[in-house]
Amino acid sequence: MFSIQVSEDLIKYCEKCLEIRNFGKRTEANGSKEQQLTGIIGQSVVMDLFGLGYVNPYEGFDNGVDLEYSGFTIDVKTMGRSTKPRPEFTNNFIKFQDDFDTDIYIFCSLDKIENALTVCGWIGKDEFKLRRNEYKKGTIRKRNDGTTFELKTDSFEINNNQLNDVHSDLDLKLQIIKKFQKNLYQSIAD
Repeated sequence: MFSIQVSEDLIKYCEKCLEIRNFGKRTEANGSKEQQLTGIIGQSVVMDLFGLGYVNPYEGFDNGVDLEYSGFTIDVKTMGRSTKPRPEFTNNFIKFQDDFDTDIYIFCSLDKIENALTVCGWIGKDEFKLRRNEYKKGTIRKRNDGTTFELKTDSFEINNNQLNDVHSDLDLKLQIIKKFQKNLYQSIAD
């Protein structure tokens, strides 16, 4: 895991994006404005790491693809927290998003107290399907701090320690490129 300080300017930019567009227009579990803000902050920080600028509020629905890199489609999933993430922390994923044409998920945590985004790790969609746990709508889930919440929709969960760990943005990019090369060599061999 590695963390990046989120600038006030980026937060203000993302707040302006929410004034322009509702990013939560899905079939269900659309997320509050605060949750949408968390998501576009995480997506913008990761896009910037890849040299792609920030979220564009004038673009339409992205079909679950936040960015493309080295031939892969990537979806950035960000959870808001009031603490630094730990390896045993869980990431939530809404089940209907499983059908989007995404190759890789990058999971992040936004520490809202420190304004720091932690890239917790990444995972390929096929690996994600093998490692995740599924929970039905209405299931009561318990957090590490003992509090509980009810799932608003069918969901999957995966812990940070089940993701491919990364130590920097360069490490993240190199791991993705390595995966791309492996897939390329496999398709040539087939």
